[in-house]
Amino acid sequence: MRRKILVATGLGAVVLGIGAFMFMGSVEKNAPTEIDAQSIKKMVHGYSTDILTAKSASITSKQLIVTENDEQSSTYDLPDNEFFLSIAPYVDQTHPCATHSLTGCQGEMVEKEFNVNIKDEDGSVIVDEKMKSQSNGFIDLWLPRDTKYSITVEHDGKTAESEISTFETDDTCLTTMQLG
Repeated sequence: MRRKILVATGLGAVVLGIGAFMFMGSVEKNAPTEIDAQSIKKMVHGYSTDILTAKSASITSKQLIVTENDEQSSTYDLPDNEFFLSIAPYVDQTHPCATHSLTGCQGEMVEKEFNVNIKDEDGSVIVDEKMKSQSNGFIDLWLPRDTKYSITVEHDGKTAESEISTFETDDTCLTTMQLG
């Protein structure tokens, strides 16, 4: 009898141990994966430019979320001091967007050159350069976090201006810059 209780207790401990291991494994799979800032930036660029493929890849102010074709999802924390913003200047067509889909959003002006000027709230120039939109029609930027900016985009004699900020609750997709 004592032997049966010990065996039953031992089996119970094994089952509980396996269950706890399986639960911890699922928690770890859903937890953000930590990789360095340069690797995150390369991944974001890869999904934006179709170098990397997935069923979907989107980017919030804090995380990159990737869902593979087999439905497995991974999240990656973005750098603490940098904010991702993707801008799609347009003339005729746009779409409403808040959280940028690296694999789904499509802008109107594909592979066009723009003069991009970004100043912080103190008037300091953060970006002042010619930039080319990608095959998805977006210009991807990494800006310092927790600041307000004014953005001016110029193309072919047309200009668009916008005020944005890079706080945790801010959008990562800017599709409201109509060139006029």
